[in-house]
Amino acid sequence: MKTEYDYVDENFRRINFNVNEAKERYGRSDEYIEIMAVTKTIAPEVINHAITSCGIKTLGENRVQEYMSKKDLYKPASVHFIGQLQTNKVKYIIDSVDMIQSVDSLKLASEINRHALKMNKIQDVLVEVNIAGEEAKGGISPDELTDMLYEIGTYQNISVKGLMTVPPAVDSEKFLYKMQNLYIDISEKKIDNINMSFLSMGMSGDYELAVKYGSNILRIGSALFGARVYK
Repeated sequence: MKTEYDYVDENFRRINFNVNEAKERYGRSDEYIEIMAVTKTIAPEVINHAITSCGIKTLGENRVQEYMSKKDLYKPASVHFIGQLQTNKVKYIIDSVDMIQSVDSLKLASEINRHALKMNKIQDVLVEVNIAGEEAKGGISPDELTDMLYEIGTYQNISVKGLMTVPPAVDSEKFLYKMQNLYIDISEKKIDNINMSFLSMGMSGDYELAVKYGSNILRIGSALFGARVYK
């Protein structure tokens, strides 16, 4: 009888195959694309299996409280915080995450900078863009992005490494394309202290399309671990 671990292994092989096929199809075969395991509601032992058996190198954490309850149980891996982050929760994760992908305001960026300064740390971040202007989602408006980046570029303890977005489930290709163009436009501006190394977009339902439009971090949850039982 197959175990939960067997299904994770099978799912990862399928995802990895699909990503490699998409890279070949869209002319990106020489590029490295990170497959991030999104860990919301997933037990630490299953996550650790993905790390050791599948070679997952990066975990995506959505919720501070859940992350705090599980982080000491994880095997070594890079951890990115990808969920909406309240300013009063920054202090709980600043010492243990490698990147914060969901920076969507100067207020949040300033708080991250303040806590990173206390730790003598340069915190890598991505700026989250609300590419479709959806009220229910976080992220800075594309029209406000450039001004925000110029301001964050003056912060001494933050290093912007790129952009992140969560496009709508409906007609996602249109917004992935729009996000790619925005990413290229920002890259060409060459703003001080702003490094466009990463474009984080694409989840379980659209990761192959995200490869087409330049993503190099794919945030995969249910396609890897199966449907979640939300808690």
